[in-house]
Amino acid sequence: MNLRKSLLTTAVLAATLGLTACGGGSGSDNEGTTPPPVNKAPTDIAVSKSLVNDDQVGFVVGTLNATDDSTSGLTFKLAADEALFEIVDGTTLKLKEGIALNFEQQSDAKVTVTVTDAGGLTFSKELTISVDDVEAQDGVNIYEFASKLGAGSSVSYSGQIARHALSAEIKHYIGQLTDDYVTTNSLTGAMVKARLHALWGDVDGSYEVVKDDSLSFLGDIDTVQHSFADISSSGKELSLKIAGKDSLDKMHKAWQEEGNFLGWNDFGTQAKTPEGLIFHYFDLLAANIDKYNGGEMLVDPDGNSITKLYITESGLDLNQLIQKHTLGALMFSQGTDDYLEESIGFNTDSVDNINGDLYTTLEHHFDEGFGYFGAARNYLEYSDDELAGKGGREAFASGYNDYSGDGQINLNSEYNWGNSTNAAKRDRGATVTTDFSAAAMNAFIAGRKIINDNVGANLNAEQMDALKVQRDIAVANWENAIAATVVHYINETHADLDTIAAGIAVDPEDSYTAEDFANLAKHFSEMKGFAMNFQFSPFSPFNAEANEGKFAQLHTLLGDMPVVTDAAAIAAYQANLMAARDLLQNIYGFNADNVANW
Repeated sequence: MNLRKSLLTTAVLAATLGLTACGGGSGSDNEGTTPPPVNKAPTDIAVSKSLVNDDQVGFVVGTLNATDDSTSGLTFKLAADEALFEIVDGTTLKLKEGIALNFEQQSDAKVTVTVTDAGGLTFSKELTISVDDVEAQDGVNIYEFASKLGAGSSVSYSGQIARHALSAEIKHYIGQLTDDYVTTNSLTGAMVKARLHALWGDVDGSYEVVKDDSLSFLGDIDTVQHSFADISSSGKELSLKIAGKDSLDKMHKAWQEEGNFLGWNDFGTQAKTPEGLIFHYFDLLAANIDKYNGGEMLVDPDGNSITKLYITESGLDLNQLIQKHTLGALMFSQGTDDYLEESIGFNTDSVDNINGDLYTTLEHHFDEGFGYFGAARNYLEYSDDELAGKGGREAFASGYNDYSGDGQINLNSEYNWGNSTNAAKRDRGATVTTDFSAAAMNAFIAGRKIINDNVGANLNAEQMDALKVQRDIAVANWENAIAATVVHYINETHADLDTIAAGIAVDPEDSYTAEDFANLAKHFSEMKGFAMNFQFSPFSPFNAEANEGKFAQLHTLLGDMPVVTDAAAIAAYQANLMAARDLLQNIYGFNADNVANW
């Protein structure tokens, strides 16, 4: 650029001098002077490297430059609504914080850059940024780390997977409880409760009853493990790990004390604790079955028969409530409050190993926190569609993948559970791109690598601080995905109520169908169940001083059951739902378009 400008100046001077030498001057005041250069708009934009690494959050693309008649005074900007990229330090193009690109979803991305020169003239160009399908190297893309204490992997969290499997089995069992199934199998409420308590494990030795049972929820998937005991040989009851039942010094609240657990009002005859609510739901389910067996029809408020006996006449889907409450009061609580909270999970060193195992205490605690998130080891190789079970490559399209190539799915490493799939669903449904899934997984991998790299010596203060940074990113994106899921089900519930209100307006005596009511019950219960999760993490923004009282406010707005009595009451409740949605948007800083469309 400087050379080109220098040559231009030389040419102008030569022409001027030539005219003077020939005596061609007119004798005017301008004789012998050079006219000022005319500013021209920039003509091109480029970036020093137009490539990002697969699944790397916040990746720096390169330095922007422009072709112009001057190299100074140039400013670069992106559109205000640009979702993926940002410019920092004036010329550095990078992915936004929390954003990664996945090669399996897209091989490139477009970004329009506008440059303005010192004279105010502009030029815009769409740049194509390629996504490099980077193979996993040194644990970069896969949660796998070789032991430094012996031959083999140092990663182990089979107990967490066993609990995911127990929760999945409970959901599968309850989901079968239609009126026909109950009749065909001569089930009573007491029999159903006995089965659920055995799977839950509320008494000593209950795990012995189910540990050798087949994993019915898997259907015909060919897996390495065929029973709960195959996943983890030692007892892994759910009951002993729910908030309020684990060691009291591992929890940020005394959940067994009445008044600390918020979000629900009616516990029937059960204790007002996280586990007491599970047992209350079991009681409601058994009562539904006994009522049906007693010859009384279960009907919704519009008089439609309820054939799914896990749906109550008040509009609660007990199956969804039980599963989503378990994801929070057990999985999210254990992962964040026990294993990833520094006073317990990080209050260990990276020197010792446990009983001669291939991992240190700190490695194992971090793995157990990761295990409750539920991601497969090669989670970053999936697209959001594949994790959500909405298409993609055949080998990945059902949310599991045989990356070891042994012909079977290993439930401890190759299957995606719980919140890891919900994170992808919300990324998939975002209008303005989010990547909660990759942000959480990359942070889990980066944190675990810090520990693995320093086995043999206690982490120093700098290393521990770096580990906590990654921990904070992981748990924040885990919770962001939960909050986005609550927003999603607020929107679904609101839409269901629109359908019901429209029916009431047409015919108050025959307002909606049994399917309409079942959809409302499902969506309300997923919304409510997930919304109770936040209180179980010590890292939640609901714990911030500025948000004091807002968790209780959220649940006052959501209520304990959907409102379907009349059009006016429905409209008032819908207004509460929108207020709850606004509250979540403000607390989590979600994009308004995403909140409206999730």
